[in-house]
Amino acid sequence: MRPFEIIVLSLAALCFIRPLVPRRWRTLDFLPAAALAATLLQLLVEGYRWQMIPLYLLSAGLFVFSLPGLIRHRPPKRRLGWKFGVQVALGLLLIGLAAVLPLVLPVPSLPEPTGPYHIGTITLDLTDNSRRELYSSDPQAPRRFLVQVWYPAQPQPGAQPAPWMEQADQVAPAIAAWIDLPDFFLDHIQYARSDAYEGAPLVKSTGGYPLLLFSHGWGGFRAQSSFLMQELASHGYVVAALEHPYGSVMTVFPDGQVARNNPQALPVGAPQEEFGPAAVRLVDQWAGDLAYALNVFDGMNENDPQYSFTGQLNLQRVGVFGHSTGGGATVEFCGRELRCIAGVGLDAYLTPVSPLVRQSGLEQPFLFLFSEAWPSETNNRLLETLLTHSPNAIHLTLLGSDHYDFTDLPMLTPLASRLGLKGPLDGKRALRIIDDYTLAFFDRYLKAQSSALLDGPIDTYPEIRWER
Repeated sequence: MRPFEIIVLSLAALCFIRPLVPRRWRTLDFLPAAALAATLLQLLVEGYRWQMIPLYLLSAGLFVFSLPGLIRHRPPKRRLGWKFGVQVALGLLLIGLAAVLPLVLPVPSLPEPTGPYHIGTITLDLTDNSRRELYSSDPQAPRRFLVQVWYPAQPQPGAQPAPWMEQADQVAPAIAAWIDLPDFFLDHIQYARSDAYEGAPLVKSTGGYPLLLFSHGWGGFRAQSSFLMQELASHGYVVAALEHPYGSVMTVFPDGQVARNNPQALPVGAPQEEFGPAAVRLVDQWAGDLAYALNVFDGMNENDPQYSFTGQLNLQRVGVFGHSTGGGATVEFCGRELRCIAGVGLDAYLTPVSPLVRQSGLEQPFLFLFSEAWPSETNNRLLETLLTHSPNAIHLTLLGSDHYDFTDLPMLTPLASRLGLKGPLDGKRALRIIDDYTLAFFDRYLKAQSSALLDGPIDTYPEIRWER
């Protein structure tokens, strides 16, 4: 709960035990008014969220109930009998019930990055005129997509952290619907803040920062794994997360144009002869997005008067990573692009990877990190084929995890496992392990820094099972 929410809850609880204190303590008569004032301040400073409605009503009701006594200057009588004890117990029970919703659906917060750098963030609106948009109503429209960038930065004094999610008022209902929750259920994530600062000046590097490209999963969005983007950026990487329109849950462009998820792009439930080619076509489009984004960063490295990335990117050290379908796009891109020096697939979905790449394999160092619950027999079979021809690949399983553990979604609520948003492994522990292994992998192959995490099983992380 946020600070003013805690104050409202505390003052409302004190109202129910107010008659226990001596009547001469008249200042306590104003507790209901204080609770109502705190409620108004909470709405003004922190903002309304529907989970607080029971506490809003309770504080208002307590004030109305106390108003006649305040007008007549008659404090409540001090009672110590069993009946009063029952009343106090029932009142505190009511407080507890009113606090349930804001406690189990708090404004989410991400783990604090551990690296030495502060983090800046910007969002780029890119249009690739050489490719057509495959999934919009206009077959002649060029391919357009967004890229959010996190990078080492020095925020200006007084700068405020950027929102976790841009356009949350539109995207949050789409996410809620995607995971089968009411549209309003995630409205409060508009208040979630990241650890990055919008447009903060880039910290200059003499040798240039390695560049990492990220591709989200089907129905995902560019900020879906901000915990990992921020962690990597805090350790001296420029991290660019793409948002693939019509494959994301929803894309809202800066000019207001909206691209909603197009189910026909990945027709789940269709016969294999229809689904297979559609999936390969989708990932081919996403791999094209990765290639075009890399071209754009190449141009920014040559000349970027707007964001000052000129000469600050080491494009000989490019890593690519992705989750689920984005993991498949990562495999596809690295399988056909020598510019990919190292790759990571988080629960990589391999059905959409082209047969050519699956059968020829990957030459680059590649980390496959899978959850325990998600991989299917088909995915495992395709992975074995790919690994047979990928001499530098590592295959790990994170025990106790599920598919969404690679995203920020487990941080939405302590009930995430009951909602199917995570496995039984503690959410923060899962994020820490994913952070550490991803960082260790890119540090080894893009910065030539050794790590015992990649040499075999270690006691520090018994949740990691080495498959290869």
